Amino acid sequence: MGKVKSHQKLPTEWNEREILRNKGQFWTPSWVADTMVAYVSENTDLVFDPASGRGAFYEALLKIDKPKISFYGTDIDDEVLADDIYNHKNCFVEKRDFIKNPPERKFKAIVANPPYIRHHRINEDTKIHLKKLSESITGDTIDGRAGYHIYFFIQALNLLEQDGKLAFIMPADTCEGKFSKNLWKWISEKFCIEGVITFDEKATPFPNVDTNAIVFLIKNAKPNKTLHWIRANEAYSTDLFNLICSDFKLQKFETIDVISRQLKEGIATGFSRSEQNHNGFKFHLNDFANVMRGIATGSNEFFFLTALQVKELGISKEFLKRAVGRTKDVTENILTLKDVEQLEKANRPTFLLSINGNDKLPDAITNYLKVGVEMGLPNRALIQQRKPWYKMEKREVPPLLFAYLGRRNTRFIKNEAGVLPLTGFLCVYPIYNDKEFVDKLCQALNHPDTLENLKLVGKSYGSGAVKVEPGNLGKLPIPEHIVKLFDLKRPYKTATGQLEIFREP
Repeated sequence: MGKVKSHQKLPTEWNEREILRNKGQFWTPSWVADTMVAYVSENTDLVFDPASGRGAFYEALLKIDKPKISFYGTDIDDEVLADDIYNHKNCFVEKRDFIKNPPERKFKAIVANPPYIRHHRINEDTKIHLKKLSESITGDTIDGRAGYHIYFFIQALNLLEQDGKLAFIMPADTCEGKFSKNLWKWISEKFCIEGVITFDEKATPFPNVDTNAIVFLIKNAKPNKTLHWIRANEAYSTDLFNLICSDFKLQKFETIDVISRQLKEGIATGFSRSEQNHNGFKFHLNDFANVMRGIATGSNEFFFLTALQVKELGISKEFLKRAVGRTKDVTENILTLKDVEQLEKANRPTFLLSINGNDKLPDAITNYLKVGVEMGLPNRALIQQRKPWYKMEKREVPPLLFAYLGRRNTRFIKNEAGVLPLTGFLCVYPIYNDKEFVDKLCQALNHPDTLENLKLVGKSYGSGAVKVEPGNLGKLPIPEHIVKLFDLKRPYKTATGQLEIFREP
């Protein structure tokens, strides 16, 4: 394995790189690109990058003292392909759609930072093509919520030669999303996952971007039961590069942690998360509460109104429910009516238009609904499933709210204001509804030892953000000592005075 030449880009390069969200372009920093190229460039005369962009990986190849290795890249962006860095005799890049028109050959070395385009930015025709692609390669479909980068990953693995190596830098949802179970079953049965590189928050390759990056190091060889799990704790250190150059043999480093990890456990936990003992949890949130998502309006700008809009439209209170929409509108672990009134004074939406399909509607409502029709709301995917289109979802007021996506430490909120949450929150309904139990459960859930377990059930994003789906929140482990500390197993009286006994898991 070659050595990196002495010139090294400084961390300020981040400020020079563009972030083009619609194209899914997030440029790879040099210290990560060097490591990835070092992994794939053994025993090959050609490195292939299917999303070559501004040439981060080709630049890394130039810094490694291996002049006999050529570079082949593809991209669909004329601007990046015209970059001066590609003007070398051992380099060939071309405009080619890697998903729809891949090269008709296989490669010994593939490296990429694929375009990170989330599913809602992908048009329907392309989604149909992607579905057929995954079926033809893996023999199974991938959940429709998989982003474009997942299909780049599948396509590239399919073009990997026997004993060839692949290094992809991907978002954490690659091993945490709804599609991940089928994806990793296919990968783990067909390929050898040699290593996974994760990054501490202060070492993130993409600052100020809401995604946690992971580098997958995969070889087209017989699967192994273990892998090297690596955590980078400092950006722009050469420790990662040196580890890869040693073929994972070096053990003592100042800025990275390296452990041998069971493949089966890593897939079950999610490679972005630390190793976990999945048999050690006795209690989970669904032992003490039921979870539902918040109300999906289909158009917050139409159905979620400010007090000023309510007044101007002349909508009577019987067609309105107090609601809260954005997590940043709730800054404390208790939401009171006074807090909602403060939001109202700040002209934040706090009223949900809630119409039952059988209601006799006054002129003010009828006229406003005509505006919704002019906006094309009845044809929106979610709204067109409702009959009539303006009928709003129903929820009981939840005693507790959960911030669906956020970086805040206090994620569970006592809903003393009695508001309905929109989809920025999840509804948490304790199995016992007396005030004492609700208070104790809220304290138990906001205990640091419980909050630490959110990473076991959620999808991780940049800067420590965690997103937890309703079904997964119910699986949140609550440490046994926390259950005992807050006496959650005691019987409680319901509002009707009936004695309830804790449901032993």
